[in-house]
Amino acid sequence: MPDAIFENPRLAAVYDALDPDRSDLDEYARVVLDELGATRVLDIGCGTGTFALLLAARGLQVTGIDPATASIAVAREKPGAGAVMWIVGTTSDLPPLQVDAATMTANVAQVFLDDDDWLVTLRAARSALRPGGTLVFEARRPEDRAWERWTKGASRQVVPVPGVGDVEDWVQVTQVDGELVTFDSPTIFHADGERIESTSTLRFRSREAIEQSLVDAGFDVADVRDLAYAPGRSWLYLARRPAN
Repeated sequence: MPDAIFENPRLAAVYDALDPDRSDLDEYARVVLDELGATRVLDIGCGTGTFALLLAARGLQVTGIDPATASIAVAREKPGAGAVMWIVGTTSDLPPLQVDAATMTANVAQVFLDDDDWLVTLRAARSALRPGGTLVFEARRPEDRAWERWTKGASRQVVPVPGVGDVEDWVQVTQVDGELVTFDSPTIFHADGERIESTSTLRFRSREAIEQSLVDAGFDVADVRDLAYAPGRSWLYLARRPAN
């Protein structure tokens, strides 16, 4: 099941307002449009549709898939949403596709905690790609220990949301178990005092493990580069479905 921050309708409705800076998507757009010249894209874990709509606005044929019904509902209400094919579900629910590129932006690649689930997702992405197509995703570098910066003091914010009022949220790590990092993301609506809890877990796989999983799923690892918006903290992976 998706975390409450994505699945709860009240939280999904304010998700974009609480995280308005999506400059992290600029690098994906540059890779997809300029490097790959893609015209058909699958956005896995599309959330409220920000990246899918960015691509659709530039004339690409886009499919966005996410298991969070509430997030997809928000995406469908945005301007230009009719140009995107939205699917509520996992990659196992994808129809037959032949896209030029598939993407998993932000933390999407790290929500797959189980190796089998991760491999199933990679194989489904490969099947959706045309021969020679490319999977593009990022993963945080575990040696950076980003979770040590996820504290209430560092992340707390109060954001005025039009039509909603002030909304307060923060992130606080609650457990680190090997590669698994669990954190709470409480959200408080000041207008009525409602507090909604959400708990998430991410897996911080090593670069070697990720590259091996790509090979196991039938990809060629085309490139692993320092992520431009988070140098020294995250890798950007480009994995290609072999042309033959």
